[in-house]
This record gives sequence, C-alpha cells and structure tokens, in this order.
Amino acid sequence: MLEYHVVENLMTPAPDDAMAQVVNVRSYTDEEIAELMLKRGSLLTKADILAVLQVYREVIVDLVEDGCAINTQLFNITPSISGVFNGIGDSFDSTRHKMHANINPGVIIREVVKRMKARKVQVADPVPYIVEVKDIVSGSVNESLTPGGIVQLRGSRLKFIDANPDNGIYLIPESGGEIKLNVVAENKPARLLAMLPADLASGTYFLEVRTNYSSGGSHTSKQLKTGRFIKPLTV
Repeated sequence: MLEYHVVENLMTPAPDDAMAQVVNVRSYTDEEIAELMLKRGSLLTKADILAVLQVYREVIVDLVEDGCAINTQLFNITPSISGVFNGIGDSFDSTRHKMHANINPGVIIREVVKRMKARKVQVADPVPYIVEVKDIVSGSVNESLTPGGIVQLRGSRLKFIDANPDNGIYLIPESGGEIKLNVVAENKPARLLAMLPADLASGTYFLEVRTNYSSGGSHTSKQLKTGRFIKPLTV
C-alpha cells in the first residue's frame, strides 16, 4: 500500500493547489532482497544470490559504458546525448555536451504500477518537503549531480539542527552506505546549499533531509523527520 498525505503545491501559482507527498516508504538493500528470495524457497544460498546480483550489476554497467541499450522486463536503459552541436560537422565536446543513461520502467513494473493501491494518511508533524534539487555546476534541475560541486535544495521545512549528528542532507545510493553532506553553506527552512563530495561515485542516488526541527525550524521535536526527494538523481 502506497501511503501519502496532501501538501501545498509550491510549483504552481494557484494558492489552493495541492499535491500528494509519498510517506513511510521502506527501502530494501541487496541483502534484504536476497533474504526475501530465500523465503520463497530458493535453492541458492544467500551468498550465491548476492554473487549473482553482483555479476549482473557488473555486466549491466559494462554494457551501459559501451553505449548499449538494456531492455529487461524490470527496466530499460537507453543512452542519449544532450547539448547543441554547431552543425553536422561538429563532434562531441564534454564542455558543451553530456551523455545520459535514461532509465525507464520495464513491462513488469509498468503493470505492477497499475495494480498499486494508495492510502491517504494524516501526518501530525509535517516532514521536510523538497520541491527542487539543482546542480549549480551543470545547471541541471531534478536530474543530475556533479562530484565536488554545489547542490541547492528548495522546498519547505528543510532547516535542520547543525549540532545534531543525525540531522542533515544525505545521499542514498541504490546500493552501499548512505553519504552525509558535511559542508553546508546555507541552512534555511526554504533553501539549503551544500557541497557534494569530490569522490562521489557514479550511479543513481536519492536525496534526503533529516531534521529534528518542527514548524520550519521554530521548534524542536524528539522525533527525527525525514523528507526524501521523489526523483532519483544521477552522478
């Protein structure tokens, strides 16, 4: 069941517009997925499953790096190039053009989405609400991040307590440990500015803001509130 609550829509000019914000989303790691596979009666061991998943990832990465398209029942990946070329005689220039791996749901996921059910829930203490994520270096909005660059978050209730080690901005990779952005230039309820690690690995990430502030930073709460940006970001 997909749980959501309704919040004000800051992206439209109409004052009464609202939109759904998904809440209470559970994330699963490779190890947890392997354990669920074992519960279904797999004859493989957990180590075997994780080894197969690792090889599967390596093959997909090699194919994408080689400019290939991937078409599976779970997801599709197609390569593309953005940027303006100065005539048909022009060639790729990394200062003007950018390569992308576009990921879309496969046929199985598209069918599953049709069967999903949603349930509206009440949130007593609203969580951070991220409207926009902008990569300052590339100018990309809600799409990509540049290692060593600056990321800007816009929204509401984003301010967090600097002195609280559990508070802050986090990048959650598809696999591996989460990454906290420790260099924060601006920490306001409606906007955050932070530096991305220079060694940030390529991949897909989700961005979260965690705070113990309530009411946009005017009160503190014992409960840690987490707001996740709904769109995945690529590095």
